[in-house]
Amino acid sequence: MVFLTCVYFLLLTDGNIKTMRTFVLAFFILLASTASSTGRAANDMRVGKLDSIVQASLTKSGITPAPLCSDEVFLRRVYLDATGTLPKPAAVTAFLKDSSPDKRKHCIDKLIRSTEFADYWSLKWCDILRVKSEFPINLWPNAVQAYHRWIHDAIKSNMPYNDFARALLTSSGSNFRVPPVNFYRALQGKEPSSIASAVALTFMGTRLETWPENERANMEAFFSRLAYKPTDEWKEEIVCLDPAVTEPLHAVLPDGTTVTIPAYQDPRFFFAAWLTSPDNEWFACNCVNRIWAWLFGRGIIHEPDDIRPDNPPSNPELLAYLQTEFIRSGYDLQRIYKLILNSTTYQQSSVPSSTNPDVERLFACYPVRQLEAEVLTDTLNGLFGRPETYSSLIPEPFTYIPDYHRTIMLADGSISSAFLETFGRPSRDTGMANERNDQTTEAQRLSLLNSSDIQKRITGSMWKFQNNSKGGKGNRNQATQKIYLSILSRYPTPEEIESVNTHLRANNGNMRATGEDLVWALINSKEFLFRH
Repeated sequence: MVFLTCVYFLLLTDGNIKTMRTFVLAFFILLASTASSTGRAANDMRVGKLDSIVQASLTKSGITPAPLCSDEVFLRRVYLDATGTLPKPAAVTAFLKDSSPDKRKHCIDKLIRSTEFADYWSLKWCDILRVKSEFPINLWPNAVQAYHRWIHDAIKSNMPYNDFARALLTSSGSNFRVPPVNFYRALQGKEPSSIASAVALTFMGTRLETWPENERANMEAFFSRLAYKPTDEWKEEIVCLDPAVTEPLHAVLPDGTTVTIPAYQDPRFFFAAWLTSPDNEWFACNCVNRIWAWLFGRGIIHEPDDIRPDNPPSNPELLAYLQTEFIRSGYDLQRIYKLILNSTTYQQSSVPSSTNPDVERLFACYPVRQLEAEVLTDTLNGLFGRPETYSSLIPEPFTYIPDYHRTIMLADGSISSAFLETFGRPSRDTGMANERNDQTTEAQRLSLLNSSDIQKRITGSMWKFQNNSKGGKGNRNQATQKIYLSILSRYPTPEEIESVNTHLRANNGNMRATGEDLVWALINSKEFLFRH
């Protein structure tokens, strides 16, 4: 299988000698990796309630869960899942040397407190909140920057999720000066049906078009008295309760409760109070299911924004447990991240121990999935020291991004690049989870295999990976280790070192050429391009 894969890649190179030479090395590295064993850390973690629930479901289905992943795999995985970054080589070395039984827990705590955590999870929330300047979402650049900063600050300060949702649902004022007001601007229409659909999708994880017509109308009534008023400032708009309304509103909440709302009161407050109540199963269920989907690639209810009676959860007890813990914690988002990341379920190997087709659906292993476009861009930029160049189809003052600014922190969905588009960055038009395309395409493979830009980046950055090109075998092996630690966040196996040395001899001892070939081979490997 490995051989056929490499042959396929070689055919894609169209005779490019540089790339063909690289994939000869890639073949031997992949072969060595396949033949070698990666020792697994002992599963000495205490099994908690979450793991007990998952284990009971697997036992009932006759599925054996995967063993605990190795420390190397865990560290890379949790850095990517918590912060969207790779660990630095020094962090990998220190973690592997640490013999503390709680080192994984301490690592998780440190990552969740980091600024990078807020940076990365702002990206996730900005996708579903449709943070974008123009067409078909028309927030405009100034509003985008204010909205993104508010979301980032809320995540960084660990604002309770019920407060976060209430602010978005009930705020009034200028979209430039009251950032959460932009929730009502980040829509493709201003009519009650468009607003209600966005609210249901974002905070209830359900698609309003699947509801019966009378229930949709009841939901829309709570957003029927919003007014949008322009100001003298370019593109600024005021969102508020329509002052022309003089009659009370008789409305029905989604649970069937009837309410009468005086003309001077904003119906959104009544809806928000119902939605964020601890007794409301929609609210907490949707949020914990989304977080689970972000960390596992699929929700307990899948798709994560398609909650309906005929789309049941794969593990109802697990969803109920997370929902209860979320409410009990006071809607503490970080509590849910920690609960999941510290679980044995999350820390399983990505290699399943069962051939049952329900292995991933029932979370019997960690699912392998491709890195997001923004994460991959930042990773390559960090490795090779060359920033991405962004563009926008509209006149956009924020297209000029400082070199130190990570792609993950791009506020505006209207600003993009050819690389981001190729690797599936979402358009942020609808706020739906499936807008992000995480499927591997031939265009992506060819982009990494034959890109002259990638070649220039590798050639220009080899000084970062080399120690002493004239040194002996020890220094050569250290250079190989440095490349593996930087790109794959692990040490090379003895077989991989031998493969590199074999290729070095074939290159007549040219360490620079061998290093370039090795780097190119590794960044085209599944181990680099995927979470695992």
